[in-house]
Amino acid sequence: MVRSRLIADSCVGQEKCAEREASPRMEEPRCGVLRESMSSNQLLQRAELGKTKRRCYSLPGPDFTYGQDSLLREGGVAEAIGHWQSVEAKAHQRKLESNFIALNREAVKSGLVTATEHQAFRNTHNIWRPINEGRVKPRSLRLPQDMVYGICTRPSTPIYDLMEHKYQRLWLEQQRQASEALRILSKEKIQQRKVQDTRTTMLRRYQPPIDPAPLWKLPRFKKVAPHLDTFPSEKARQRAFSAHRTDAIARQGLHGQGIYNIS
Repeated sequence: MVRSRLIADSCVGQEKCAEREASPRMEEPRCGVLRESMSSNQLLQRAELGKTKRRCYSLPGPDFTYGQDSLLREGGVAEAIGHWQSVEAKAHQRKLESNFIALNREAVKSGLVTATEHQAFRNTHNIWRPINEGRVKPRSLRLPQDMVYGICTRPSTPIYDLMEHKYQRLWLEQQRQASEALRILSKEKIQQRKVQDTRTTMLRRYQPPIDPAPLWKLPRFKKVAPHLDTFPSEKARQRAFSAHRTDAIARQGLHGQGIYNIS
């Protein structure tokens, strides 16, 4: 008796705990006023452990019947035993269709070629298409005697291959082969790539141009000296122009005064 009383008390206690957990009123305290409108906003509902989130939909009362009401009123078991409900077979009336191909052929045989003549021929003549025309006779399917119906059984998992890490070794080997192929391809691309020119290689291939013939001038202007000369001497002038012509090979621009061109 004592044992059964303890079991009953524990069951009652568990039911009360379940009711307390299911009640939304027994949540942790909130800051502010708890309004009734909050229970209809699902964004304000807290997630409960082990339960789905409440969507705050209002359900109808206990006298509400879910589903669609059936218009068919049956008498139950008594009516089913009393008589047998059968459905009368109705003959399906097939609508005949005109065979326009045969009508056009007969109209052409009669010597009619225009659309008006064909229409007049169809109004006075009619050829019906056979009912069974166009239906393909089902071909008898002959199946082998030893045929097994259903799908094939999935092969068993190779447990020994899994234990010895066979698939891992295969994957590593495939990755190694792929990286080796990529390395060989990149090496071939480097060998086929054109070597870029530098300033030294361009200077080695440089051929100094031949000074063109001077432009023709009037004899009276040949002995006229320049009004402005920024070089201290003629030797310094020639040395500066020589350095400019040498360095202008690797530079961009019409006069060779731009940035270095190494492409």
